[in-house]
Amino acid sequence: MNKSRLEAFSDGVLAVIITIMVLEMKSPGGTSLADLRPVIAVFLSYVLSFVYIGIYWNNHHHLLHATQRVNGATLWANLHLLFWLSLVPFTTAWMGENHLDSWPVAVYGIVLLLAASAYFILTRALIRIHGHGSTLATSIGSDRKGKISIAIYAAAIPLAFVQPWIAAAGYVIVAIMWLIPDRRIERRVTQ
Repeated sequence: MNKSRLEAFSDGVLAVIITIMVLEMKSPGGTSLADLRPVIAVFLSYVLSFVYIGIYWNNHHHLLHATQRVNGATLWANLHLLFWLSLVPFTTAWMGENHLDSWPVAVYGIVLLLAASAYFILTRALIRIHGHGSTLATSIGSDRKGKISIAIYAAAIPLAFVQPWIAAAGYVIVAIMWLIPDRRIERRVTQ
């Protein structure tokens, strides 16, 4: 199967996710800068989630750039990823509105963990089609950064009940790790 429909559908879903997140942000009632204070946590949660969706969009684009074809299993794996990412607006709003309370921070981390796991499953499904010697497989390699991310999420979730800001710091660290686009695929495709 051709990958173009999968790519277009995924881009559309990610655009809707970002739109929903910004629509969840409510403006303050007053007109002074002091009136912005109660929405700072909501704004910071939005920024973190916007960065995460941007990271997924960027890496998904690179992943599909190195892909020639898809099959039914990869379509479902991609939907699995989009399902978890579609929960980001809900968990973002819950975390921001409750000023980084334990349960919202933990649930946000669970969604990030499951999205990262779904992305890992998608990459494995695509590698299965293209073979372990393919450009895609060699550029992904052992996916050390992906595995480290999953480990940080898994550690941060229980930490949300000890100190939520430590868990949130873990989520920020993973985002920073991925902010620099993964050049492995670009290098392999251009060779």
